[in-house]
Amino acid sequence: MAASLEGFFERHSLLLAPMAGVSDEAFRALCREQGADLTYTEMVSAKGLSYANEKTRRLLRLAPGEDQVAVQLFGHEPAVMASQAAWVEQEMGASLAYLDINMGCPARKIVTKGDGSALMKDPALAADIVRAVAAAVEHPVTVKFRRGWAEGDETCVEFARRMEDAGAAAAAVHGRFALQMYRGRADWGAIARVKEAVGIPVVGNGDVKRGADACALVAQTGCDAVMIARGAQGNPWVFAQCKAALAGEAEPAAPSAAERVAMARRHARLLAQREGRNIVRMRKHAMWYMAGLPGASAARGRINSCVSVADFDAVFDSLLAHLG
Repeated sequence: MAASLEGFFERHSLLLAPMAGVSDEAFRALCREQGADLTYTEMVSAKGLSYANEKTRRLLRLAPGEDQVAVQLFGHEPAVMASQAAWVEQEMGASLAYLDINMGCPARKIVTKGDGSALMKDPALAADIVRAVAAAVEHPVTVKFRRGWAEGDETCVEFARRMEDAGAAAAAVHGRFALQMYRGRADWGAIARVKEAVGIPVVGNGDVKRGADACALVAQTGCDAVMIARGAQGNPWVFAQCKAALAGEAEPAAPSAAERVAMARRHARLLAQREGRNIVRMRKHAMWYMAGLPGASAARGRINSCVSVADFDAVFDSLLAHLG
């Protein structure tokens, strides 16, 4: 049986969520600098790993300055999930914090294959996956899931109990239904109900955008750790703000426009160093960094044409000139 995570979240209370196409090495490095205690890889296809897909395997690389990372796998075949979890454990050794199983992604291309949050519709299969992975590895196995599949049909409490019984060492709960996608507000009450129902650590996820939100989430749910996803996009400073607030200290001031542009430049350079031509994925990050700044709307079209660090620098220079 896989190991427990008792005491782990006392030292790692702020987590960067796994986000496909977002939680790249560059972004993880910047979030760690700002106070994230642990980051997750982008979700990794167990099937892709089983084919020795090099693009998939690259998702397992550590970010600069990252000593440990949680690896999130997705898939729906217990044997494949177990064998690839064992391979990840062997490859990563001490740099692996734990293995997480994605049962929360609501993206159509994921759920139509029976992966991600589609597993919430089949708790027996979900439990079989956890049981198989936990039996195959020595590291802890965790699960990330949502309030339920269909809006209005909350199943997370019973689902969490089944995952715990199957060997999950912790559960991360997003307070929205799968079919809700990211609409409306996350219901933190669902996280609180899961926390009451299980004996394993519970990570709260959903709508944390500043330090006060992190404090409110912990106060309302009793969760053991706070996971931040969209609140960190273009805003790695949210971790410094949350860390201060959770410690009872004043939150650092929001970054200035110049600081936001400087961070975006660093992000672009880190991406270029590690990803080469994949610098184009910086486009979405650049838009997030500049959101709300005067001139950002006009710059959006130029950003979508950027293919190099120099291209991004030219846009950032123009924005700063516009800001005066």
